[in-house]
This record gives sequence, C-alpha cells and structure tokens, in this order.
Amino acid sequence: MGKKFKEVGIYLKSPQEDIPKITNLLKKSGLNKVLDLGCGTGRNLIFMAQNGLSVYGLDNSKTAIKLTKRWLRGKKLKAKFILQDMGGKLPFKDNFFDAVVSVQVIHHAKIEEIRKIVREIERVLKMQGLIFVTVPKFKNQGSSFKKIEPNTSIPLDGSEKGLPHHYFTKDELKSIFKNFSIADIHLDKTNHYCLLGYRN
Repeated sequence: MGKKFKEVGIYLKSPQEDIPKITNLLKKSGLNKVLDLGCGTGRNLIFMAQNGLSVYGLDNSKTAIKLTKRWLRGKKLKAKFILQDMGGKLPFKDNFFDAVVSVQVIHHAKIEEIRKIVREIERVLKMQGLIFVTVPKFKNQGSSFKKIEPNTSIPLDGSEKGLPHHYFTKDELKSIFKNFSIADIHLDKTNHYCLLGYRN
C-alpha cells in the first residue's frame, strides 16, 4: 500500500469540513493529544495545532511531511511527525492518544488490512478516547477501475493508478468499528462517510 501512496500528493489548505467541530469538541472535553493518521500536507493537523492541541502526524510521504513542517514553521507552531506506512504497527504505546483523526486515508487498502489499521487505532487510543474517520461511500466503479475484492478496486489510470480504494456501506463501517461506541455517522459534502466514536 505504502509505495504507491507516496507518489500521490494533494495539497489542500482548508481543513475537512467537520474538523473545526471535532477540534472544539476535543477542547471542551479536555482531550489534547491527537494523532492525525495519514496527515498528508497538514490541512487538518495545522488547524488543530492552531487551536492549541498537541498533534502528532503520521504519513508515509517525506514530501508531505516536509511541506507540513514548513507550513508549521511559517505559523510558529509545532507538531511531532512519524514517517511510516499506516499498515504496520504504530510506534506508540498502548493508550497513548486522547484522539485519532484520519481523513480520507484508511480506505486505501484491502479490507483485512483496514481491519488491522482499526485494531491499531484502538490499541493506541485511551479508554473513551475519540475517533474521527472519513471514508468513501460505496458506489459502482466504472471501466477505469479493476475490482480486486468485494467493494475494493484499483484505478487503471490517473494519479492514483494501482492504489486500492475500498468503498464502504454504512453497515460495513459500523462493523469495522464495532469495538467503539459510535456517536454519529453522516455524509459530508464530498460523499464520504464521517464516523465519530469513542473507544470502549
């Protein structure tokens, strides 16, 4: 999964539409230490850091992390970074984070790998820690995609050629996060499911 994803970069400056609300919820709840899993070029990480949260960013792209660090320096902000693929064991102790945020990232894998990623999220979250993830809603793929397993396809061309895309149904998303208390699932403006939950 990692090698192909390193080649794909999208530079966005505005946070995902729910991040301001999630950030406010974290601050009100006294939850401070946050992992941005698949932080990319930092649009969500920067926003959370600006609002006083202690943020860690994990991504497998050196370029993305470099851009985020430059952006942070320009705003006189700090964060910690880990250059690593999200598919492996996360380099953190059990119960380390108050919250984990992952926007449009964990679907870039086959379903069994996604299950492993969610188990790692659960491991590094404190009890009652917050999880916020976004994933694409299920849709039928056109001829420019090759199906590699149920609900998972790879693009045959374009910037994400060869990168797995798993498309979720609402029930499947609930099943994947069955060990969490799910507070909300809704669709955002980009037709991605947004899940808010807490570790049991």
